[in-house]
Amino acid sequence: MPAPAIPLKVPTTLAKEYKEKVAPALQASRGYKNVMEVPKIQKVVVNCCIGSAVDTKVALEDAFNEIQMITGQKPVKTASTKSIANFKLREGQEIGVKVTLRGAIMYEFLERLIRTALPRIRDFRGVSPRAFDGRGNYTLGVKDQTIFPEVELDKVKRNLGMDITIVTTARKNDEAKELLSLFGMPFSDRKLTPQ
Repeated sequence: MPAPAIPLKVPTTLAKEYKEKVAPALQASRGYKNVMEVPKIQKVVVNCCIGSAVDTKVALEDAFNEIQMITGQKPVKTASTKSIANFKLREGQEIGVKVTLRGAIMYEFLERLIRTALPRIRDFRGVSPRAFDGRGNYTLGVKDQTIFPEVELDKVKRNLGMDITIVTTARKNDEAKELLSLFGMPFSDRKLTPQ
């Protein structure tokens, strides 16, 4: 089992970029009078569900270890809230893991995601600009954990998909999109639906 990452004391590149470039650019383009009005990223939630794996306990342990290795933080196990007979799912059964990242670890994870992991996706043409929820939060689905450089390909037993939700203080989709674009999020050319 990999050791949990040591909390970072030195500000990451993205944290510095936010203070030096992103916040001033947003303040200039949006006309915010106060620096506290400028949107920022509050947290990043990484969620992984093992679904209907045959060997549930082993799959859950693999997901736990891989998410811990990728994020650098110990995840918590999630359980189902109701029983669904068609999926052979019982209420309270452990079905996935999730981790909530804040502060320096969050910025470090985002930097690896934007600059290293996403460009490694085969035939990558950018992420969808339509995955905002109307309140400034963005959710991105990753089908394969091997895009992260920490994952050793020869030790991968199964594909693990995950949802990465970036929670911002922006009030509208276009504010959040501009914030993430300034961080370097590679959006595809499709138009954003106004809300």
